[in-house]
Amino acid sequence: MSVYLISYAASFLFARAGVYWLSGVVLILTALFLYWRDYRRTENIIHLRGLFSLFWVGGEGIACFKLSKLSSDWNIITWLCFFVAFLGFYVSFEFFAKMQGEVGRHRSSWFSFKGYEKPLFFSIVLVTVLSVAAFVAEAVILGFIPFFVRGVPHAYSSFHISGLHYFTVSSVLVPALSVLYFSIEQGRNSARLVLAVIFNIIACAIPLLCVSRFQLIFAVGLAVLTYIAMEHRLKIAYAIGLAVGMVPIYVILTVLRGHDVAYLNGIFQMKNSSMPIFITQPYMYIANNFDNFNCMVEWLPSHTFGLRMLFPLWALTGLKFLVPALVDFPIYVTKEELTTVTLFYDSFYDFGIVGVLLLGCILGAAAFFLMSMIKRIRNPIGYLFYAQFAMYMILSFFTTWFSNPATWFYLAVTGALYVFCSWKSNGRSW
Repeated sequence: MSVYLISYAASFLFARAGVYWLSGVVLILTALFLYWRDYRRTENIIHLRGLFSLFWVGGEGIACFKLSKLSSDWNIITWLCFFVAFLGFYVSFEFFAKMQGEVGRHRSSWFSFKGYEKPLFFSIVLVTVLSVAAFVAEAVILGFIPFFVRGVPHAYSSFHISGLHYFTVSSVLVPALSVLYFSIEQGRNSARLVLAVIFNIIACAIPLLCVSRFQLIFAVGLAVLTYIAMEHRLKIAYAIGLAVGMVPIYVILTVLRGHDVAYLNGIFQMKNSSMPIFITQPYMYIANNFDNFNCMVEWLPSHTFGLRMLFPLWALTGLKFLVPALVDFPIYVTKEELTTVTLFYDSFYDFGIVGVLLLGCILGAAAFFLMSMIKRIRNPIGYLFYAQFAMYMILSFFTTWFSNPATWFYLAVTGALYVFCSWKSNGRSW
């Protein structure tokens, strides 16, 4: 922790002196060190605190480079918020680790999951069928499919029917469920194997038809993290092959969304106009989120005391339609088109720096107990819970995961599948 404290102070001073590249480099190196430290102690490449350290602190370091004209010097409150977010997570995790003992590598094995093959296969079928039915219903009611719409950059944003769309995007869980199924079943039933592959293709087609790059990346990332959580490893060749295969799909979806290079450069406003788009785009999808947080810090007139973070309750119960004032709060961003924010955006919106610190502490405690749970897991769906939380730590710079209704919908679906698989694996008749 002392390394982080010293590095953060140095980064702040470098930024205040206008030496932005050095401010960013210090934090990126610190993020790598913190991740390596947790990995070295546990040999777990998806150690939850390590992932949060790498992507939260590293993302902040990338944002410190100030490569866009949209970037500005952060308010000191912004610096303090980013600091206490990590401090709360790290100290909370460390507190429980000292109280209950360090969390090491997972020890469970898929060999102990005999009897879960059929329940997992049925889960794949059920989630895919529900997702396809919801997608077809949305397409029929709205009268279009985003994949076939040209020249409309935000067609996917309009492809959304409240309530129904949660079922449509639940297809992102299918690849991860399939990883669990394939690992346990090991190809012993060829008919189910072929059907599972077909259902995966169908499930992955939904993000493509929606022209949602995020859904596709989330689905693939969740599957990879589930595999690592279960098998404790990931072959480098597989990782490289997957990354290479995702690149052309990502580019195609970007083109289909009407986001050509000229459009993106106009949005991102890079100081170096000749910077390649394959550097500019990922940079802005990380860096601008921290700048959006700074905008909120400087422009927010008053706090909302829980209303923002309770948005999943207002959305999933339909209260947002009955009482629109519950969700009628502006979002403060650097540019209208760039609306992604950090994990802690809503916690500050509600309670200021105290809210950021409390959320960091809660997430640190949750991460510790998830890592403790995974060592003695008896239901393979537990790996999917772990993978989802790991994904939210990796994308902590991207959005307010825990005040997003889709996050809780995924967790609710996962919980229902957990109960179903436990029930069926205990000899219940089909």
